[in-house]
Amino acid sequence: MSFPDPIAVFRTEAAELLEQIEAGLLDLNVNLGDKDQVDAVFRGLHTLKGSGAMFGFDALAAFTHHCETAFDRVRKGEVPATQELVTAVLEAKDHMRALVDTPNGDHEATGEALLANLRAAVDGANSPGAASPAKAAPGRSHFKIRFSLPQNAMANGTNPLPLLDELRELGECKIVANRSAIPSLELLAPTDLYISWEVELLTTQPRSAIDDVFIFVMDEMQLDVVTVEPPLAAGTPGKTETASTEAGPAAAPVAPPAPIAPAPVDAKQKKTAENVRVPAEKLDELMDRVGELVIAQSRLSQLAGGSGDLQLRAVSEDVERLSGELRDTMMVLRMVPVTQLFGRFRRLVHDLAHETGKTIELLTEGETTEVDKSVIERLADPLVHLVRNSCDHGLETPEERRAAGKPEAGHILLSARQQAGEVIITIKDDGRGINKERVRAKAESSGLIAPNANLTDQELYQLIFQPGFSTAQTVTNLSGRGVGMDVVKRTIDALRGTINVTSHVGKGSEISLAIPLTLAIIDGLLVRVGDGRYVIPLSAVEECLELPIEEDMRSRGRSFISLRDSLVPFLRLRDLFRTGTKPDPFQKVVVVSTGSERVGLVVDQIIGDHQTVIKGMSKLHHDVATFSGATILGDGDVALILDVGHLVAEGQQQEAHLRAAG
Repeated sequence: MSFPDPIAVFRTEAAELLEQIEAGLLDLNVNLGDKDQVDAVFRGLHTLKGSGAMFGFDALAAFTHHCETAFDRVRKGEVPATQELVTAVLEAKDHMRALVDTPNGDHEATGEALLANLRAAVDGANSPGAASPAKAAPGRSHFKIRFSLPQNAMANGTNPLPLLDELRELGECKIVANRSAIPSLELLAPTDLYISWEVELLTTQPRSAIDDVFIFVMDEMQLDVVTVEPPLAAGTPGKTETASTEAGPAAAPVAPPAPIAPAPVDAKQKKTAENVRVPAEKLDELMDRVGELVIAQSRLSQLAGGSGDLQLRAVSEDVERLSGELRDTMMVLRMVPVTQLFGRFRRLVHDLAHETGKTIELLTEGETTEVDKSVIERLADPLVHLVRNSCDHGLETPEERRAAGKPEAGHILLSARQQAGEVIITIKDDGRGINKERVRAKAESSGLIAPNANLTDQELYQLIFQPGFSTAQTVTNLSGRGVGMDVVKRTIDALRGTINVTSHVGKGSEISLAIPLTLAIIDGLLVRVGDGRYVIPLSAVEECLELPIEEDMRSRGRSFISLRDSLVPFLRLRDLFRTGTKPDPFQKVVVVSTGSERVGLVVDQIIGDHQTVIKGMSKLHHDVATFSGATILGDGDVALILDVGHLVAEGQQQEAHLRAAG
């Protein structure tokens, strides 16, 4: 049996903690008085420091301790939270990530510079003009603390002795160990913890200081803290009794502490235990196995359909049902919310605002929309280029926005929504918009289009995705080389997606990316055109109808069909694929759509539903835009999967040309 590498597990958990710390810092930057966010950042730093020290990442623990101390001062009201402090800790967080990834690297110089920035930010926040720090409450408080850790705490790496040492640092304390739960020797497990503790603490620190001691294990332990009046020594008013392990003649007898039962496993612990970390590679491997099972099930269904054996048909139906359920379950496991993607851009926009000197606010919508994890991973780079382009080219400076009657703060909206079998991700800004004349002039000078070519706005906007195309007057560190938008186009094409651009001068631009929800298994509609079979993604199919012979003859030359008082352009796939065969007497029209655009696809026969395992096209066919992939049928033949977005666009272009000619 193989066990996970503890260092790899720590790095995974550290990455999550760093993301939480970054999110808390960015939220705090919006509202510097949010004490909940201050506490959240402090807890994240405290946990990272503790777990780093536990796994031998001493440099990480030492560096993180300084950031934790800074936020501890903010939390206690000694210094206020400032944007300079947030920026300094954000930069320090990047250094923490480097210490996690390469703990043996040469990070000393960088760490010293970052700590200098951190000290400057804290000293600036504590300047005479800053908010006055909160004064500590006078006098001392007396607490009775009873706590027990889970029985498996020591086996999981938690040592209770440092917790007791931290309590001693808070003030005078008396510690009594409760050993009543220790079993007989033959039942004792050396790795289990059976001892609980009762502590009397006299301290000037607030109750929150006690919670900080246990913050790393708070969710898994039982803790009871009671505030009482300080005990007074006989005949000495105001003097507290010192802790002693032996009772003198004048000392009052101390009753033994009541036993503390081991902490029960609460519902939160049970929920945590039910979640299991699985490497992404394992999910991909399992998805491949499910895909092969779907292909085998399709073969079995075909054999059973041609057989008169009722038992074989019954078994085939059971296998089909089970494979379908397994496929659906597997697809759910691979789906992740786009909030994991959108969350990365808060820091990017924060940094770009500082770099460009602009005031930029990032808004998000539809964060709970779920997409296949492989799609999420491949969308990160395109969205980075689009967001950077909006910040640099799209949004104006505060002075330009004031002159245009706009608020100083520019807005970028990232939104996501599901539509049929696609997810639509939109990047929208309220900036200056795209200058069509400048785009046309650049395209003509580059030889991309002929002078005075008749192009629609959409065709003109698509030119900005050409390699090397840029209308920027100067090249900056952010953009201007005409590389980023080319990356966007190539990535979206590889995902079988489409890009739609709308823009209004002076009001802003909107770029929508339509991406398939998954790249693994889809429900498809199997059709025949001539002697070939093809798959149309079922999520894009609106309806199917028959194309009468007289309608077909009447439509030749115009390629429109009347559908409920509206004209829908259609494509004869027989002509498009050049099959060289005669059409069937009763052809069918499959109406497909992407967004609000519809087109009909004329086929010879509709065979039926088909669970389609998507296989990538070879490098020799990657430029064939009509097809997005291939699949293996039950009889072993290969069927090509139609790219609905490309066909709809082609149908709409055909309609525009026919209307212009008419």
